[in-house]
Amino acid sequence: MKPYILSLTFILLYSTTISQNLTGAQLLDKAIEYHDPNHNWESFNGELLVTMETPNNLNRDSKIVINLPEDYFYVNAVRDTLSTEYTLDKGNCNIKFCGKSEFDDATAKTHRLSCERANMYKNYYTYLYGLPMKLKDNGTIIHGKVERKTFKGKEYLVLKATYDETVGSDTWYFYFDPETYAMEVYQFFHDEAKNDGEYILLTEEEIINGIKMPKNRAWYTNKENKYLGTDRLK
Repeated sequence: MKPYILSLTFILLYSTTISQNLTGAQLLDKAIEYHDPNHNWESFNGELLVTMETPNNLNRDSKIVINLPEDYFYVNAVRDTLSTEYTLDKGNCNIKFCGKSEFDDATAKTHRLSCERANMYKNYYTYLYGLPMKLKDNGTIIHGKVERKTFKGKEYLVLKATYDETVGSDTWYFYFDPETYAMEVYQFFHDEAKNDGEYILLTEEEIINGIKMPKNRAWYTNKENKYLGTDRLK
């Protein structure tokens, strides 16, 4: 038994040392290898069904189509009896509200119907469901130092990312399981000194087009630890 125990101890110590010595770029590569082992994200063409649950509101059910090779994005979001459709096809924008392409300015203002909002949804869904692969995008600055932090009672390897001014100004932290490199938490700050922004807990996984995506994303504020809502991938 003694040789076995010594070998197991060596393996565990060796694994821990490797994790501690990882650079940010190396950690990102290992996380991508876990979530997208066949590198399918660059050619992703698929459909996501997402339900957003928020306190004191009816659920919002969204059908999302992302076709990266064809530069196509579509979302149809339904809450109660109202539906909003946004289509971006190679930059061309189309909007429908309750199935109609024509609506007055008052309706557009009340329901925030605009091509700017269409692009916001495209960026939102492709970024969050494309993580951690999206951290390879131009304009993303991956910091070299990997930290070990305990969050909600579990220890993680933590990757810091900031962005070129033309891309964004928030600071993001991504928390990975130190054994599997699965992404389990991410967190962003507009101004870290003020402890603003939010953290997002990821639980369970769905495999979509060979990519391990978080099934549930629960959002909380950093400062008040206030629950904001959960996105559930069906």
